[in-house]
Amino acid sequence: QVQLVESGGGLVQPGGSLRLSCAVSGSIFSINDVGWYRQAPGEERDLVAIIASGGTTNYADSVKGRFTISRDNAKSMVYLQMNSLKPEDTAVYYCNADVRRYRYGGSIPYWGQGTQVTVSS
Repeated sequence: QVQLVESGGGLVQPGGSLRLSCAVSGSIFSINDVGWYRQAPGEERDLVAIIASGGTTNYADSVKGRFTISRDNAKSMVYLQMNSLKPEDTAVYYCNADVRRYRYGGSIPYWGQGTQVTVSS
């Protein structure tokens, strides 16, 4: 089994910062791309940032310059540093990892349970 556990969400004032963490555990051979997604009430789940196994990153236009995704492959951890937060960043944030469980075989995407981020004064 593979588990993804997000942490670090909470309530923050506009302009504040939060750091989200995603811990990937279980029977894993390798972790490929890992992305952070978010979903606001009544909205679709959208990609916020993604990082490849080699470290290449991409961001949604709405968060460029404010959010930074990083990973620690040795610890199977992925982080999302969120600065200059805005009320429109309020959402449930989900971690998604493309995981290969065995040396020979394909990869499967796994989701975490999500962590709530609320930006409000």
